[in-house]
Formats: sequence, C-alpha cells, structure tokens
Amino acid sequence: MTWSIQRIARLAGTTSRTLRHYEQLGLLAPAGRAANGYRYYDEAALTRLQRILLLRELGLGLPAIADVLAGDDDDARALATHLQWLRRERERIDRQIASVMTTIAKLEREEPLMPDESLDGFDHTRYREEVEQRWGADAYARSDRWWRELGDDGRAAFQAEAAAIQQGFADARASALAPDADEVQALTARHWAWVRAGWGGTPPGTDAYLGLGDMYVADPRFAEHYGGLEGAEFVRDAMRIYAEREL
Repeated sequence: MTWSIQRIARLAGTTSRTLRHYEQLGLLAPAGRAANGYRYYDEAALTRLQRILLLRELGLGLPAIADVLAGDDDDARALATHLQWLRRERERIDRQIASVMTTIAKLEREEPLMPDESLDGFDHTRYREEVEQRWGADAYARSDRWWRELGDDGRAAFQAEAAAIQQGFADARASALAPDADEVQALTARHWAWVRAGWGGTPPGTDAYLGLGDMYVADPRFAEHYGGLEGAEFVRDAMRIYAEREL
C-alpha cells in the first residue's frame, strides 16, 4: 500500500513542506512519485516517519536524528525503546489527571489537601534521564540545582518572563513585523537575557544561540510555545539576526 504526501502530512500533524525537507536531509525518502510528480510513501517510509516524530518528541534536532537513524536500522528494536518511553509518559499523565481530579473533589467538599496527592506526577525531575542521555549528568545536576535555588518567587518570575516574551513574538507576527524590525530585535535581546538567566548566568555565544533557534524549529515541544512551526521559524530568524549583530 502507498499513501500520498498530503495524506501522510495530514495524519502526522505536519506539512508537505516538512516532509520534503526531511527528504532533502536524507531522513525520509518517498517510495516514489506519481505521474503528476507528487510523492507517495509506503509502509517502510511510514515506519521511518514514526521514528522521526518520536525522536523529535524526545527533543533531538534533525542532525541528531540522522545520526540515530544511521546507527540503528532495526526499526522494531528502536520502536520498542520508544514504546517504553511512551508508556512512562502515559503513566505520568494519568497520575497528573488523577491528582487534579482529587484536588477538585477535595476543594468541592472543603476537605484538606495533601501534598502527595495534589503534586503527584508534577515532579520536574521526570526529564532527568533524557537530559543526562543528551548532555550528561553534570548538565542535569547544574540545571536542577539552579532551578531549585530560584525558589517559588524566582521560578514564577522566570516563567512569567518566558510567557511575556512568547506573547511579544506572537504580537509582532500578528502586526506583520519583520524579524529585523527594531521592536523585534529589542524583544530578542530580552529573550537572549532570559536564556542567559536560564543557563545559570552563562551568556549564550553565537553558536549556542543559533543552535537554540534551530532547536525551536526542529523540536515541536519548543515550537508550540511560539505558535507552531511558522512562529518558531520567525523567532529563529530574529535570533539569527541578533546573533549576527550583537554576539
């Protein structure tokens, strides 16, 4: 069986443009082309795309995904590993749902809340394994220490600044401003400062800042904070201009 590029893109929640980009990078080859030139995909391509999407959810950029795919061509074995991660995520989400339901019920009945019930499933350390695999145990330890030392007020302020920056980029796009507009570059300077704070005061250099922008586009978990792929691309372009001018 084969499927058109439009159908595969729709079912995957992505775009034909993205699938063509994957092809250009050597990540996903179509099974062939129809007489009208449209790409179509077979079961092997479908399995390959599933692996790509799962790796993106783990936060890997496209170059890293290429390395992973090149290093392990056993799809069944690789997907079994992904399945373990998905089951852990499902368990975490189920715990969060149960926790919220318990809190609502107790609030309605005016019963006392218990921390182990209200906060079950919300432990930020759930990303520990992923961070340590990608960047090492020291990177996780530094990040965890910085986050804990912020305190409740510091964490709230950091998250509020992130939300304000995200809204600022969204407003800039809605106003049809270009990434190099003065207002957008001022917002990008604010974003750079926010990243520096998140990195424990370590200023991101040119390569690091550009790499972060590329990650916003490659990783849907980041892109969703900026309104999806087009929003992430706008932010990435603004970051590139800022890096060229200021870093």
